[in-house]
Amino acid sequence: MGRAYQNRKASIAKTSDAKAKVYSKYGREIYVTAKNGGVDPNGNLALRRLIDNAKKDQVPAHVIDKALDKAKGGAGEDFVPARYEGFGPGGCNVIVDCLTDNNTRTFNDVRLCFTKAKAKIGAPGAVAHMFDHRAVLVFKGDDEDSVLSVLLEADVDVSDIESDDGMITVLVPPSEYYKAKTAITDALGDIEFDVDEITFIPQTTCVLSGDDVALFDKFLGMLNDNDDVQDVYHNVEMQE
Repeated sequence: MGRAYQNRKASIAKTSDAKAKVYSKYGREIYVTAKNGGVDPNGNLALRRLIDNAKKDQVPAHVIDKALDKAKGGAGEDFVPARYEGFGPGGCNVIVDCLTDNNTRTFNDVRLCFTKAKAKIGAPGAVAHMFDHRAVLVFKGDDEDSVLSVLLEADVDVSDIESDDGMITVLVPPSEYYKAKTAITDALGDIEFDVDEITFIPQTTCVLSGDDVALFDKFLGMLNDNDDVQDVYHNVEMQE
């Protein structure tokens, strides 16, 4: 589990070098989340998680504040989520999550990325069943049994928990995210989470070789360059 998750994280980091792109994507998601659920992070836990993650990724305060002010004003674009699935280079499984104000434009743009990478976009649900949708919490520690006890006492449905190299990884269904995080912080105090997100974790991995490696890098690069694309999930095992 942990290896597949870290591989996905490594690939996303590799394709997120342009800080302006990172800022833009956080700004859009913060705006949409605040507009739909309220601008107060204490009353909108999804917004609180986004802001915390934005700060960890060194997004400037003015970018966050601008997105919140925009949501507070009630004006601006009407973005909606869109998800596309398909088969990338070498037959790997890919999920592309977007926020768009024009579904037709975004679909055509994402489909073009698949086409240029000799890949194939599929119907909704084509590959999602090959991933586990999970909330992931990673923090320092080595006593996974005590953490598991805390979670079970809080009636959290734990999907998986493991301890490796001084870090504990907890996986729970997305609906259990806030209950799990609250239980952990109440028991352990004001800890810092190295990973704190809701993501898709592949059930199997795909190892690429030959021309497919460069083609996959090109594919991720094209998707990352699209302003509507927020996240890309895949099952490619990145080689060291």
